[in-house]
Parts: sequence; C-alpha cells; structure tokens
Amino acid sequence: MKEKYRKGVGIFLINKKNQLWVGKRVDYKNEYWQMPQGGIDDNESPVNAMKRELMEETGLKGNYEIIGKSKSWLKYNLPHELVNVVWQGRFVGQKQLWFACRFKGQDNQIDINSYKNPEFCEWRWIDPQDSLNLVVPFKKELYNAVISEFSQFLS
Repeated sequence: MKEKYRKGVGIFLINKKNQLWVGKRVDYKNEYWQMPQGGIDDNESPVNAMKRELMEETGLKGNYEIIGKSKSWLKYNLPHELVNVVWQGRFVGQKQLWFACRFKGQDNQIDINSYKNPEFCEWRWIDPQDSLNLVVPFKKELYNAVISEFSQFLS
C-alpha cells in the first residue's frame, strides 16, 4: 500500500526581533507548542490555505508579508499509535509547504480566539531554535528542516 500523506501548509511567522510565533494547542493537555499549520482544502491553493490558516489560528488578516516558501514539500509521519486516531486513519502523516512570514504589526493584533473553534489556548514569541524542544517529538525533524531552510531570514 502506498503511504498517504495529507497535504498541508505551515507558517514560520517571525516578528521584527526574529522571534518565532508558537501556540499551545487547546485540544491536547500537554506542554507542546507548535507553529501555525493546517490542511489544504479541495481546490485551494497552498498560499490561500496559508492565509486562511494564519487567520484562523492567529486572527491575522494582514500586517505580515510572505518572505519565503520551502523549496519542496516537507513531511512528518504520525507515530504508529496515532495513525488510526488522527484524520480517521486516512493518512500516515502530513506533507506540507512551508511559508516564512514577517509580522509587521503589534502583538495586540494577534487574537487566538477570533475563530469560532480556537486551536490554541496560549501563544508566545520564542527563539526559533527553542521550538525544537517545545514541539511534539514526531515533528522535531520537520521543525529542524524548516528552521534550516528559513535561517536566512533570521539575521
């Protein structure tokens, strides 16, 4: 059987101080934090999915610019015990196009509760390298690849 990956996008959102935006998920009671990300809907372009996900998860409709995109799809695999739990077992993981975005607004413009079903209960700016210790372990390799690819925007 060919392994199936859900298509998605991820957002590497950095502020003027080159700090990375991360949120703590509302649906899992743990200490893991993640960058905004989500699936691409049918007939939706990756860039439109990125804009939608960023708006749903951070409340941002503007005050940012896209400064980069991953050269290729990056993927992660779900741990075996989660494959039949997440996405009703249809996918073994997710392959994502990542977008680097520069936030140009003020922190009070970020509203994680603006969407009808908030995905995060907390958010903060961190050093991008710190995300490797905060993300769920099965996404650590993916996050390392994202940080490496977008390191040019951190100087």
